Amino acid sequence: MSGELRYVYAVTAPLAGPLPAELRGVGGAAPYTVEHAGLVAVTGVVPEADFAEEPLRAHLEDLRWLEETARAHQGVVAALTALTCPLPLRLATVYLDDDGVRRALEEGREEFAATLERLEGRVEWGVKVYARRRAPEPAAAGAAPSSGRDFLRRRKQEVTARENALEEAEELGRTLHAALAAQAEDVRVHPAQNPQLSQAPGQNLLNAAYLVPRERSEEFVERVEQLGGHDPAVRVELTGPWAPYSFASGQAGAEGNAEGRHDGAVG
Repeated sequence: MSGELRYVYAVTAPLAGPLPAELRGVGGAAPYTVEHAGLVAVTGVVPEADFAEEPLRAHLEDLRWLEETARAHQGVVAALTALTCPLPLRLATVYLDDDGVRRALEEGREEFAATLERLEGRVEWGVKVYARRRAPEPAAAGAAPSSGRDFLRRRKQEVTARENALEEAEELGRTLHAALAAQAEDVRVHPAQNPQLSQAPGQNLLNAAYLVPRERSEEFVERVEQLGGHDPAVRVELTGPWAPYSFASGQAGAEGNAEGRHDGAVG
């Protein structure tokens, strides 16, 4: 298996200029553009030995390979975000050749065009809210309990304090989300992160994405800092601006499956 396939990172409207000469994508290959039907597919050449259906299926079980590929994929999309509003495709969206890419643009041109129009001039900001772990009260950390009743009383106080702190953090998270949603054009609330997988300290109370006009991004960031940047009950994590990944779901640009979409004869 020694052939080459075409890896598509994103679909965009026609670009005003060339891609950055130094830009590199998956496998270190320089991306290039395939144009059709008034659309542009930002594409790279990848080896069939890695991206045909069977080897790709094996690679998807390799966390190191996935991380490297995802980082390269995101690097290309991030570079595009500085130039235009791209419609990112799913990781490992692969076609046989440039003609296969053109057929995909032709088949999806109405949905691609409608989604690009809807997202034009907009970026995605991610906000995560975590409950902070509070240190025990001095009384609870003092002398050993004098009796079993004293021990149970202290344990009840500790549990109540944790529950109250979590309720306070949850309320702050709801307040922050409502305020940010009012400033955004669209919102996606994702499932809370698994702390064992994310390794992030504290309980994840909010994991949301906000679609914001690019020119209002500074105002949005200031609002996040104003509402959540200094409260001791929560830790707020802001990321972005990103290409609008969360808001392309369900459109033609994001329908490839988790193993990558392959054109006819591949797989």
